Amino acid sequence: MKFATKAIHAGQEPDPTTGAVMTPIYQTSTYWQKSPGDNKGYEYSRGTNPTRKALEDCLAALENAKYGLAFSSGMGATDAVLKLLQPGDEVITGNDLYGGSYRIFTKIYTKYGIKFHFLDLSKPENILPYINDKTKLVWIETPTNPTMQIIDIEGVAKITKEKNLILTVDNTFASPYLQNPIDLGADIVMHSVTKYIGGHSDVVMGALVTNNEQLYKDLWFIYNACGATPGPQDAFLVLRGIKTLHLRMKAHCENGERIAHYLKKHPKVDKIYWPGFEDHPNHDVAKKQMRGFGGMISITLKGADLQETFRISSSFKVFTLAESLGGVESLINHPATMTHGSIPKEEREKVGVTDNLLRLSVGVEDIDDLLEDLERALA
Repeated sequence: MKFATKAIHAGQEPDPTTGAVMTPIYQTSTYWQKSPGDNKGYEYSRGTNPTRKALEDCLAALENAKYGLAFSSGMGATDAVLKLLQPGDEVITGNDLYGGSYRIFTKIYTKYGIKFHFLDLSKPENILPYINDKTKLVWIETPTNPTMQIIDIEGVAKITKEKNLILTVDNTFASPYLQNPIDLGADIVMHSVTKYIGGHSDVVMGALVTNNEQLYKDLWFIYNACGATPGPQDAFLVLRGIKTLHLRMKAHCENGERIAHYLKKHPKVDKIYWPGFEDHPNHDVAKKQMRGFGGMISITLKGADLQETFRISSSFKVFTLAESLGGVESLINHPATMTHGSIPKEEREKVGVTDNLLRLSVGVEDIDDLLEDLERALA
């Protein structure tokens, strides 16, 4: 099936009891057993739930994978991957990361003896000097949050397969509509389902997908044992959101492109980060591994200090000043004090996350209203 068909049908058969076309919300914590251990595949909803299972099968299909797991948040999914590691193991990751990922790496897992290397991953070979017999995992985002760095997934995957390392790709910014890391050699794909997949800013959820049966079994054990699993109502809402993912992503991409070109010429914009520009670092890689450039854009404001940046970010009428991204409504975010506030200032600024940087999540409103809002706020 093509993507749009999978988004609407994958994992979702008519309900065998009633014939309901939409997956029912199985609002139950436990399940009848004919005799101990003799059940219909469901025992307790922390581990298995029919509504969640339909969503997991759909998510796997969208990423061209065999196995999917849904978590109560993107950080719950990230946490499960890190629990595959042992004290003394080492992880290679990028130097531009979502602040929550940086925080869990440095504030939680370093305490358990895991070592993290934060690198410039603009070239896959940059990881080679850091690989040793303790290296177990390579974790990448692409495009990165918030400076939209593009990492060559296929190039990194060639190295990780040769060195027998697990490659996990955070695919949140692209969504499975624009990019499929499994097809490029990734072992695990992570999503903050809260963002584009859910798409309506009404659910917090995460997901992992993989083609590796042993990784799936190991992750399922962690998922069930540790319990960071979502309820059926949230699973239902995400299934509903997915049905328009292809339509929403087209609109995000169209609006994003118009706004990126507008901002690039704006006299108050110093730098702009959007992978669709030919002069964006690794633009050719983005063209190769993505089917579009998305609706995420970051800018720095020319000559603006923190106070002026706050003033501008608070001046929008259509864009909403808020954390998160990927919903149908346009959002504006100040990473230095919001999503990336947990990263030390000196580390943030090394990769361009400065006090005058704003991140835009371009929604699907009328483009003229969005452009007018930018014109007014930047005046």
